[in-house]
Amino acid sequence: MSNSVDKLWTREFVLVSLINFIIMLSMFLLLVTIGGYAVEHYHVSTSTAGLVSGIFIVGSLFGRFWAGKYIDIIGQKKTLVIGVIIFVVTTALYFVSFDLTVLITVRLLNGIGCGIASTATGTIAAFITPKKRRGEGISYFSMSAVMATAVGPFLGMFLLQFITFRQLFIFCLALALIALFMLPSIKVNEDLEGLKSQAPKGLHISNFIDTNAIPIAIVVLICCTAYSSVLSFISFFAKENNMVTAGSFFFLAYAIVVLLSRPFTGRLMDTRGTNVVMVPAMLAFIAGLFSLSLTHTPMMLIISAMLLGFGYGNFLSIAQAAAVKRTEPQKIGLATSTFFIFLDFALGFGPYLLGIFIPIIGLHGLYFYMGIVVVIGMIVYFILHGRKAHIYDALN
Repeated sequence: MSNSVDKLWTREFVLVSLINFIIMLSMFLLLVTIGGYAVEHYHVSTSTAGLVSGIFIVGSLFGRFWAGKYIDIIGQKKTLVIGVIIFVVTTALYFVSFDLTVLITVRLLNGIGCGIASTATGTIAAFITPKKRRGEGISYFSMSAVMATAVGPFLGMFLLQFITFRQLFIFCLALALIALFMLPSIKVNEDLEGLKSQAPKGLHISNFIDTNAIPIAIVVLICCTAYSSVLSFISFFAKENNMVTAGSFFFLAYAIVVLLSRPFTGRLMDTRGTNVVMVPAMLAFIAGLFSLSLTHTPMMLIISAMLLGFGYGNFLSIAQAAAVKRTEPQKIGLATSTFFIFLDFALGFGPYLLGIFIPIIGLHGLYFYMGIVVVIGMIVYFILHGRKAHIYDALN
């Protein structure tokens, strides 16, 4: 009986992870290509193209705020259905975006759908995972987002060598429809009446942000802002250092290390505690950024990718599990939303902030200073969470 209770790989867990992967894949696939579409079809400036790409993150933030407040009121499954339907409809609207204003509006609404859906998938994954295996479960689930982060940009640039933007939109719509058709197979046993009785009222910040998750979310904001420099500028870095071929394998090496390390890091967190995994992950994260700042050869670039795969790749899943462990069961949805709001803010607005400093310090200098930022993040982690991590671990 205990084996059944502690079962991790249920049908719902697999389906929710697949839906999350599909939605995030579509997100990152367009995130790196839609700017080129705006330039090609609307002849806009580079900064406007950046707005077309980045407005999606703003929409995602709105979606997460909404989902964070209402997911535990209307239910996780219904929230997921709402998010996926919005995502499907707005993905279809790319075909009728004949005006730049319409395109920006569609991107904003598409982001809202993605934010709602991905908040729901993350909440469901945490909700259906056995408490004793929550670190391991979230670790495996977050691999769906990590793989999408690696595969999406690569696939988008690769496909555009052979197909048109319109065909790319068809591909993204097909992905969204696959996610929609998978929804009826997901069943979540929720005590909705118990949750509704705790329904938040008004527009207080506590209705949208889980205060219990804020400490670890602050660490996420700091460290993920540093990682946004990798996500946004690594292609420029590879080109600047004549390592374009090696640069194309950067995220592949990153993803392989994540895949190899997740099976034992998640389980280690559940059995030995958060700090046992978080400390090595953050040290590897720091080493990866410092390594990038010294990189001038393809081998060093791949080594940096592997360090970041073990470091940032595991840091993110550990932080998400820690956010859930800090809160009450009825606030898992709000805690998950809070985590992703801070994450989206870092990844969405970080590149705009960091881009200001690149002409002054260069890309090598940028990665050096981002290493220092993660060092600061590690100190903040110990102050806000690490020194009491054993207490939160014991509660779950």
